[in-house]
Amino acid sequence: MTVPDTRQDAVHDDRTSELTRDFTRDWEQWHADHERALADPHGFLAVTSLRWLDAEPTRFSDAPGAWSSTEDGVSVELDEGEELVVDGVAVSGRHDFGVLAERTSVFAGAGEAVIEVAKRGGHDILRPRHPDHKLRLDYTHTPAYAPDPAWSLTGRYLPFDTPRAVTVEAAVEGLEHVYDAPGEVEFAGPDGGPHRLTVFHGGRSGSLLVLFTDATSGVTTYAANRAITVPAPDEEGRVVLDFNRATNLPCAYTDLATCPLPPAGNRLPFAVEAGERIPYERGGRR
Repeated sequence: MTVPDTRQDAVHDDRTSELTRDFTRDWEQWHADHERALADPHGFLAVTSLRWLDAEPTRFSDAPGAWSSTEDGVSVELDEGEELVVDGVAVSGRHDFGVLAERTSVFAGAGEAVIEVAKRGGHDILRPRHPDHKLRLDYTHTPAYAPDPAWSLTGRYLPFDTPRAVTVEAAVEGLEHVYDAPGEVEFAGPDGGPHRLTVFHGGRSGSLLVLFTDATSGVTTYAANRAITVPAPDEEGRVVLDFNRATNLPCAYTDLATCPLPPAGNRLPFAVEAGERIPYERGGRR
C-alpha cells in the first residue's frame, strides 16, 4: 500500500495559493491604475460634447471661440477676452491648428477645461473636457469579474506577409475607422477549439491590441466591444492573452466617443467571464 505524501501536496497547494495571491495583487494594482486614468480630470468622463466641424464658423456653449474646418484644417476665432493655451503658449484672435492626421488629437487649455481638437473617420471634431462634468464627478468605479489565472491564456502570433487595411464600424452610426492589422493571434479557448482574432498595433512598441465581443456581450459585459492589450510576442511568437485585463472603451461610458467596433470575426462563441463588466453608468449591476 502506497502512503500519499501529504507534505508534498501541502507544499504544492501553498505554492499555488501564493501564485494566485501574486496574480490577484498584480491585477488589483493594474486595475487601480486604469481606474485613475479613466477618472482623470480631463479624461473621457469629462467630455461634455462631441462637435462635428464644418466650414461655417460656429460657437459652442462649452468652448471659447468660433470653430471651423476646411481643407486647410481646423481654425478658431477668439473674441476679445477669450484665449486658449496651445503648447504652453496663450493665443488670442485667430489660431490655425492646421490639417490633423487621422486618429490624432491636439489639446488646448481653456481655464480649468481642455479642448480636444481631433480627426476621426476623416472628420474634424471638437470635444471639450470639463473636470466638473457630472459624469466624472459621479463616477465611483467599474465593476469587474474577480481575477482568475485560468483566463490568462497562451497563444501564438501569426503575422500577415504585409499588414492588411481593415475597415471597422464605430460607436457613432455612419462613421468608419480604417486600421492596419499586422496579423492574428491564435489560442485555445475553454471550449477546447482553436480561435483566431485579428489584432491591431498596440500603444507600446511591439504590443498588440485586440477588440472583441463574446457570449457575455450585452449580458454582463458591454455589448459593443472590449479590448485587451497583448504584450509583444516572444522570439517564438508566443503571446499571453490575459482576459482578466479586458477593458471597456470610452463608448461604454458616454455617447460622446467614436470608438471602433471589433473587426468581423472577432466575436468569440464562448462566455469570457473575466475583465470589466457593464459600467454602472450603462445599467451595470452592483
